[in-house]
Amino acid sequence: MRYLDPRNDLTFKKVFGEHPDLLISFLNALMPFASEDDYIESVEYLPAEIVPETPFSKDSIVDVRCLDKQGRQFIVEMQMYWTDDFLQRVLFNSSKAYVRQLDRGRKYSDLQPVYTLSLVNDVFRTELKDAENCYHHYSIVDVYETNEHLKGMEFVFVELPKFKPKNFRDKKMVVLWLRYLTEVKDQTESVPEELLDNRFTKKALQLLEEASYSKSELYAYDRYWDAISTQRTLLDGETRKARETGYAEGRAEGLAEEKRSTAKRMKTDGLSTELIAKYTGLTPDEISVL
Repeated sequence: MRYLDPRNDLTFKKVFGEHPDLLISFLNALMPFASEDDYIESVEYLPAEIVPETPFSKDSIVDVRCLDKQGRQFIVEMQMYWTDDFLQRVLFNSSKAYVRQLDRGRKYSDLQPVYTLSLVNDVFRTELKDAENCYHHYSIVDVYETNEHLKGMEFVFVELPKFKPKNFRDKKMVVLWLRYLTEVKDQTESVPEELLDNRFTKKALQLLEEASYSKSELYAYDRYWDAISTQRTLLDGETRKARETGYAEGRAEGLAEEKRSTAKRMKTDGLSTELIAKYTGLTPDEISVL
């Protein structure tokens, strides 16, 4: 038996975007809920694209977005590389999801919290005293009384490369889900028994079996890795060029041209406008004229 990588856009959305039971288990394990009373019992999937309010607003596309029966929204994203732009996009998406709850005639008191879970296959918090910690929870807190916070938006970032099971000894499902995301790779043939012994991670593993995917799905799966490789090249090229020249304007212009060139190749290969926009940063209108 060979498995696909659960971090791929195709597999991640198949597992968590099509199977509510797996998404509920995943969120209940990783969300910073104060008690089991806060656990999610059911979810309703929402469109992954957060539609702009005006024709000139920037589209936002996330991996999975859902609503639970309490009205709380949850946004889940898998990000292969950390960039400052990604952080800004997380804030933008969460803010948009929060404010768009207020349809005409509704009161501010109707607003429900928005939780964002960002799984990052990269290391970005090396300056912390506890640099080995992979789990970062952000909320809006009083800087003097940090136990006091405003309810509205909360953010969790998980640095997958830092994950160590010993850091979550008393949280079995956190360990199992993070092992699922970090120990199962492309072309893996043998998976940990602990993952097969749990009904949720076992089902998630079955959804990664390569034999269950069509040729077109496997093509899309491979093209995603090509897009990620291109993104890494762009980021490395941007860093190198900035270091060598120190000219921000030239760096931005060169990156923009590389993004357009990459988008053209992705478009020629038949990738969707949504996926091209996500991994190049271009708008659908910019992609349409390429």
